[in-house]
Amino acid sequence: MARPEPDLAERRSGALSAQAFCFVDRRFDFDRGQLDLIYRLDQLELTERLLLPGAPYLQRPERADAIEAALDLVHWIAGVSYWKAACPDELIFRDRPPDAWQAEGSADCARQGLAEFAFENQLDPGNFPAFPGDPRAAPAAPNFDLAHRSLVPMGGGKDSLVAWERLRDRGESPDSVQIGSAPLIRKIGGQLPGEHWVIQRAIAPGLAEINRAGALNGHVPVTAINSAILTLLALVLDYDRVAFANERSASQASRIDDRGREINHQYSKSFAFEVLLADWIGRYVHPSLRVFSLLRRDRELAICREFSELDRWHGLFSSCNRNFHLDGPRVERWCGQCPKCVFVYLCLAPFMQPAELARIFGQDLLARPDLVGEFAELLALDGFKPFECVGEAEEARAAVLALAGQSDWKDHVVVRELNERLAGIEVPSLETLCRPGGPHRIPEELLGAP
Repeated sequence: MARPEPDLAERRSGALSAQAFCFVDRRFDFDRGQLDLIYRLDQLELTERLLLPGAPYLQRPERADAIEAALDLVHWIAGVSYWKAACPDELIFRDRPPDAWQAEGSADCARQGLAEFAFENQLDPGNFPAFPGDPRAAPAAPNFDLAHRSLVPMGGGKDSLVAWERLRDRGESPDSVQIGSAPLIRKIGGQLPGEHWVIQRAIAPGLAEINRAGALNGHVPVTAINSAILTLLALVLDYDRVAFANERSASQASRIDDRGREINHQYSKSFAFEVLLADWIGRYVHPSLRVFSLLRRDRELAICREFSELDRWHGLFSSCNRNFHLDGPRVERWCGQCPKCVFVYLCLAPFMQPAELARIFGQDLLARPDLVGEFAELLALDGFKPFECVGEAEEARAAVLALAGQSDWKDHVVVRELNERLAGIEVPSLETLCRPGGPHRIPEELLGAP
């Protein structure tokens, strides 16, 4: 029996009320490259649309099951963006339910990827509903030939450029891809040799309506969604590698909640998610398709040191998230005050001169007394670092101590102030934190010096 259409003005504990969320369908047009992801919140239908580049695509029979599995992956992971609007207790899969393993993996991704959202909205992710699993196992991943070539997701910042340059140094000829139409990323892509693919993504228009009606809002695991989309793109465009640029620092929790559970703003950039995705792809999509991070062994400081030598990109890149909203940039390259801006500035500074950094950012951020508080947050002296894509507190602390010992930087007001706050705190050296290490899934031939 159909439920009555909800009154979108109705609130539950100050939020939009809904009883069920349905994964309705996903429809892929091989001729146009159009993917529609269809969901239903009670009786409100929500359709997200993506346009993948390079269409029309050949419909190869040996790839049919792999593409179906990749479409399921995109549909289920992207769905959390819409389920979170009301967090209903009932999850429904109309036609293609996950099997037991997929259901557990989907639920784990949702709980960890929405942990920050839950914290900010005073919800308990432990109470999120389980994904109902079909006891029948989904088809195993088919094996077929994929072209041996790499696709690098470009985000406009230093990390993806370092990853791309490393592949070139190791004799690869990678292509690049962006999700969304950010002009700055397009500009970077236009200067890279090889193909630069652009995926258009349009969030369901109805989401704005339910947001006005009191939908819950907050951080979602965007990189997990992008990883699923690029898994599909690799199949239809024929790549056997998607080389992300997620660093070692992304696996560190942003904070611990009062029950001892980790809340990681960067969960979907973490090694834990990378392993979950690799297991999923190997089981259901393709045994030889690799979606991994080329920078997994490196902390942000090591990446900044490497990027400081890549002069050709210094006048173009931006790591400020206000540049990369789906509906367009909020600033021109750098806002100069968000956690991303101040963290990147701080970690580049030990490897560059003040005048060089000022040319990149348009100002000397470490000379601004009004930013002492913003920089201090990066040190996590209260035990918490910002909910942002920033590195470890130890990296920020090591950068401050290194700058305090450099004649060109030691008299900057932010450096002086933060150096005093670190008195008596043991901090690892810059060199120690720049050494590669930790678990990774980088192919053997891409490790080590070129």
